[in-house]
Amino acid sequence: MSKAFRFWGLFPAWALMVLTLIIPVFIVAAVSVSERGAYGGFDWGFDLTAYRQILFTLGWTDELEFDPKYLIIIGRTLAYATGVTLISLILSLPLAYWISLQSARMKLILVYLVTLPFWVSMIVRVYSWLIILGNDGLAERIYVFFGGADGQGFLFTWGAMLVGMVYSHIPLMILPVYAAVEKLDPALIEASHDLYGSRWTALRRVIIPLSAPGLIGGSILVFVPSLGAVLEPMLLGGGRQLMMGTLIQNQFGGSRDWPFGAAIAMVLLTIVVLVLIVNARRAARQMEASA
Repeated sequence: MSKAFRFWGLFPAWALMVLTLIIPVFIVAAVSVSERGAYGGFDWGFDLTAYRQILFTLGWTDELEFDPKYLIIIGRTLAYATGVTLISLILSLPLAYWISLQSARMKLILVYLVTLPFWVSMIVRVYSWLIILGNDGLAERIYVFFGGADGQGFLFTWGAMLVGMVYSHIPLMILPVYAAVEKLDPALIEASHDLYGSRWTALRRVIIPLSAPGLIGGSILVFVPSLGAVLEPMLLGGGRQLMMGTLIQNQFGGSRDWPFGAAIAMVLLTIVVLVLIVNARRAARQMEASA
């Protein structure tokens, strides 16, 4: 294959990536170091006020005072994304393993059911949880049936946000985990039982290590979009638990502070890139060890 053919063959993909990914990132980075416009928007220039605003605020005498409120939002976002990832991982592994034990026809049906939510708009799926968790909703009726107090709505809490985020992202975990578990050799699991290993031992020493690529891939697919969640904090959390996604939306919307919104977006992008770099280095070490 000639170099010219390789270049022109990959040129459409490179051009698409440059136009839709690299150039927009540079534009956001440039906006983040611009000056805030007098009537919203921004004015081109070089000003690090937006990044300084993440850590400091101006006092009464115009001196810088440390203000951790935005660090708390960043920490809360990381905590929610980590919690959603762990819950999705715990729920996905047994479900994916159970699907892998079914017949070929049943596997197709179950995988289709897993992907079925993607056929519906995200906002429709989140709004459905407003009905389920709201006053006199399904969750409250079940709660009252088992002896709970009436009028106990579950909306606008951290639990509602967590449920909505897990529901929205868990298919992204199930599919790669299933792809990894489905390739497991049943003979290895039988061998662990022949060696008097319990089910927990087989899970810990055989299934999880051999399914690690799917578990890690699914965790990244869930963790990264969870960092930028917007609908669940707004609709299910009622805006009480501000996260980075809603903070960015507020800055580009009502607050009209585009440089600060772009600065928060760059911080979010940095976190995502760090996660991907750590995963790439882990994969490289594994390849070196296997070679």
